Amino acid sequence: MTSPLTVALVAASSAVDTDWTAKLIDVSPDGYARNVQEGIVRASHRIAGAVPTPIEPGKTYEYTIDLWAASNVFLAGHRIRLEISSSNFPHWNRNLNSGEPLATGQQIVIAQQTVFHDSLHASHIMLPVIDQ
Repeated sequence: MTSPLTVALVAASSAVDTDWTAKLIDVSPDGYARNVQEGIVRASHRIAGAVPTPIEPGKTYEYTIDLWAASNVFLAGHRIRLEISSSNFPHWNRNLNSGEPLATGQQIVIAQQTVFHDSLHASHIMLPVIDQ
């Protein structure tokens, strides 16, 4: 697999803002997990170039998480793992989930997250493959 990697995520949150993170992991047969690439999208910044806007709690949104570009050979016996989370602190700044400014906000909200993956909500990762 090589080139740009993208996660298409269909999800809902109980908060007015939250983060969605994704990690692509190469898991060897002995269980060792190696991070290949990762990315993040802040829900309020879900539309690139637009003014940040809060999300409606409980509403389902489609998010695109850019994992940038990478190349990796998944050897025979290895597994591909995709980890979806709402945080990857301290790698990425925390999100208070309250909609308050990150630098001055004081209220922290616990968010209940739902990731959808079914025939109507096809969350997935796009892994381009090149022939050898």
